[in-house]
Amino acid sequence: MKLAQPAWLILLVLLPLLGVGAVLVAHLRRKQWLVFVAPRLRSTLLKTSSPLPRWLALLFLLAACAAIIGALAHPCGDAGTRTEKSLGRNVMIALDLSRSMRVSDVKPDRLAQAKMVIYELLDAMPNERIGLIGFAGDAYPYAPLTVDHVAVRETVEQIDESWVPMGGSNLASAVQLATDTLKKTGQKNNSLVILSDGEENAGNLREMIYEARQSGVYILTIGVGTEDGDYVPNSDVKGTRTVDKTGKPVISRLQAEVLRRLASETQGRYALAGSGADIPAMVQSFIKDLDAFEIEGRERAVVIEFYQWLVFPAILFLMVSMVAATHWRGVRAAVAVSALTFTPFTARADEVSAAKQALQQQHFPDAQSAYRDLADHSRLEEHKARYRLGEATAAYHSGDLLGARSAYSRALMSADSLVREAGHLGMGTTLFQLGWRDLTASTYPQDTAEVADFKKFDQEVKEMLENADKSAGDDDRESHAVKTVKSMITSWTDAITQYDSALAINPGNRAAINNKKLTVAYLNRLENLLAEEKEQTQQSIPPPTPGKSDSQGDDDSKKQPKNSSGDKENKPPGDKSNNPEKNKDGKKDTNPDDKPQSPKKDSDKPEDSPQRKPNKTPEEQARDILNDNADLEKGPLTPGRREYLKPEKDW
Repeated sequence: MKLAQPAWLILLVLLPLLGVGAVLVAHLRRKQWLVFVAPRLRSTLLKTSSPLPRWLALLFLLAACAAIIGALAHPCGDAGTRTEKSLGRNVMIALDLSRSMRVSDVKPDRLAQAKMVIYELLDAMPNERIGLIGFAGDAYPYAPLTVDHVAVRETVEQIDESWVPMGGSNLASAVQLATDTLKKTGQKNNSLVILSDGEENAGNLREMIYEARQSGVYILTIGVGTEDGDYVPNSDVKGTRTVDKTGKPVISRLQAEVLRRLASETQGRYALAGSGADIPAMVQSFIKDLDAFEIEGRERAVVIEFYQWLVFPAILFLMVSMVAATHWRGVRAAVAVSALTFTPFTARADEVSAAKQALQQQHFPDAQSAYRDLADHSRLEEHKARYRLGEATAAYHSGDLLGARSAYSRALMSADSLVREAGHLGMGTTLFQLGWRDLTASTYPQDTAEVADFKKFDQEVKEMLENADKSAGDDDRESHAVKTVKSMITSWTDAITQYDSALAINPGNRAAINNKKLTVAYLNRLENLLAEEKEQTQQSIPPPTPGKSDSQGDDDSKKQPKNSSGDKENKPPGDKSNNPEKNKDGKKDTNPDDKPQSPKKDSDKPEDSPQRKPNKTPEEQARDILNDNADLEKGPLTPGRREYLKPEKDW
């Protein structure tokens, strides 16, 4: 046995010091009491007890500390070695080391970006055997297939274009070397990852592609660089460019077609480095379909830990120390407090699990009741908000929209942005359903939740307005049409506000975006339908009596009497039942039943009476009356705007 961290044993020196300090403090305290109290009063004023429990508590406390220090020293034993085994695949990486890889059309240059891709592949595939090949005018193996990714990483960090003696770019040579190396492993299928700019200057690439395909080697190509390219730097003279035989600077561009053909003809894949594509994920998803085999990894030493043999006694010593130092008169109160503290948490955990299970099993009424009880009895505000969110979800699915609206509003008190986002989204959906239910007496179908069903909506609105037109009086029209329209517009306007709040927290919330578009579409459609109804109502107003000029119609309107109820008659001309005749002197009017009418004062006339507007035709007077009394114009017609007419009298 050995100690992995023996430095912790230095703390054992403090334990005797703590014991001596406790003895000195006890002696000093006893001496102070003896000086403070007279000898003849000590037996009366000082209550003495046996010091044995206190010294036992101190002794066991020091023993517990010693055991804990020994555990921190990490005692362990050596049980030999063990070879790690895992399932993996062969992945060979071919890195282009030509001079064109120093082009800086990508930052800092192509070679540095290719190395970053290799680092990501090493981290993403810890169980695969990975090897490294470098190629330019010819290909060379720099790291064999191994599970020691640390060694491969160190090689990649040091490698550059100076490692290859021959310049150029020979993709065929890299494919041939990788194919020969992978064939020797005896596996039926393997993978080759090539990182290059695709410039093919030498070698018979088509023949090597055929050989790789026959050998079961699948090639994944990673393009490095841009199609616009840049000048190739001169490695011999810093700050200069490489020139061709004519003295012109050499420009290197990404040859993506070569890499795509190489990948497609071997049933592999192609990706562009630096384009935002997740290259490690692409490689992982591709090689997972290859045959896996058992790979022997490093030999690791097997260590047996002994610290638990000291931790358990330390816990026992601490418990004994606590019991020895306990004043037993307070034990009963401590037990009661512990029972009150821990029992509710256990019961509450069971209740939360039951509520969640009921919601998952679509027992929505039971889930709603369970979450409501949890929220009512929870002491933490954050937990209350989360339980209210669960209650609202269950209430919505059970059809209790009013209960869902109330619970969602309470869930918005949460400090968690995710809970508030879900609360705003649920509140908006519930308000939309409430508006739809006011119109159709049913909920909006979920299978068409993202497509506005204008055909059904137009039919429901028109039926509502037709029924309102056929109603007995203005009170019925107000109660049926206007209240429904007001309720719909209010609910849908508030729903849009809730969706905006959800999008303010998470602008990418697709559900909130789609629901908001749907609600706005229905609000605009409702506005159009109400405008059409208003236009049809105005067109149905009868024209003025033929043969009479505007001044005559105006005079007739001035002379028209009131009926017995004090309201003006708005019937068409020629209706004798509603137009009493004048007597010869023009001072007294009679109704068809020859009953006298009670005189009215001028103050009883409505403010917008036609008699007080002498310069308007009967058609204009009818339009004024319609505009003053039209029920459909008393509520809001556009989302986000609510206007109400002031009452004629303040009752």
